[in-house]
Amino acid sequence: MKKQIILLTLAASIAASSAAGCGTSAPAVASTAPASDGQTAENSENAGVGSISPASAEAAVNGEGAVTVTDQTGREVTLDKPAEKIVSCYYLVTASLIPLGEKESLVGIETKADTRGLYQLAAPELLDLPGVGSGKEINVEKIAALSPDVVILPKKQKDAAEKLTSLGIPTVVVNPETYDDFNGMIRLLGDITGRREKADELVSYYDRSVEEIRSLVSGAKERPSVYLCGSDSVLRAAAGGMYQDEMIRIAGGTPVTEDLPDTKWVDITAEQLLAYDPEYIFNVSYSEFTTDDIRNNTALAEVRAVKENRLFTVPSRLEAWDYPQPSSILGIYWMTSVLHPELLSEDDYVKKAQEFYKTWFDIDITKDQL
Repeated sequence: MKKQIILLTLAASIAASSAAGCGTSAPAVASTAPASDGQTAENSENAGVGSISPASAEAAVNGEGAVTVTDQTGREVTLDKPAEKIVSCYYLVTASLIPLGEKESLVGIETKADTRGLYQLAAPELLDLPGVGSGKEINVEKIAALSPDVVILPKKQKDAAEKLTSLGIPTVVVNPETYDDFNGMIRLLGDITGRREKADELVSYYDRSVEEIRSLVSGAKERPSVYLCGSDSVLRAAAGGMYQDEMIRIAGGTPVTEDLPDTKWVDITAEQLLAYDPEYIFNVSYSEFTTDDIRNNTALAEVRAVKENRLFTVPSRLEAWDYPQPSSILGIYWMTSVLHPELLSEDDYVKKAQEFYKTWFDIDITKDQL
């Protein structure tokens, strides 16, 4: 109890000093203003994948003993033992811990959990946990009150991670912006929870699935051009350095925004989209607009995808399949079935999705739930 009181006092002090002395570039903590939208990268050399010290490898497998890991920003973090009380302020992490068998270890999660269809089916108990933050802001006091063994944050909250560390709370930062970094995040989660063997199984499944898709599309006659948009405007594009760009490539498509050297959503003009003239437009499931809105946008009437009615919304109703999380492999299967239906049918992709959710989340889903 004394330790908890000290942590809460320090947390309140840090939150107050942050609100009083930080400019707009400071991380959002507690009630401070949210950080800007978008996925970010800025990886240091070899830091993105994450690693574990040789002395900690056995502990990660056996679930006992101290564990020292290097997170995906190059920070070294040591836990007294594999984490049994976890706070996740990042949906991609929470969704990845479930198939590792760690949903019972979560004591606090990201806000707006009640909007996650996956949680309602696969882990309804998570809906009763306190929401302690997100990629935009975290609540230090709430986190400290939970006395977690580890807190896991997205890279955009790296500065907040240092504040939590100063309170004596081990904090791991992840940044799954590429295919390799996604796999690295899964292994990192396995290391800090003592579930490395299960994490390796999940990574192997993902790798096998990707190789299956690559083999399928290797014989394709063409790689159709694709524009992936989302968020609040059809002119907000997934830049060339984003995970979504890599998904399109694996699925046998050519992302038209590969020339945009960024790792977050970027705004383009209608003239740029007309110049790209994509054969397909993919709209993410969490957009504030629909494919009908795109179709009825007179400024885009001459875009090939619009003229040929090749406008699609990425599934699913359970979760966003374009995020770097385990179900993103289903997003790649879906993209493949749209771009190359002669190689992968809709029925094939639906079967893959049903097998995935049964294997990794122990839930049965219907086609209508996708």
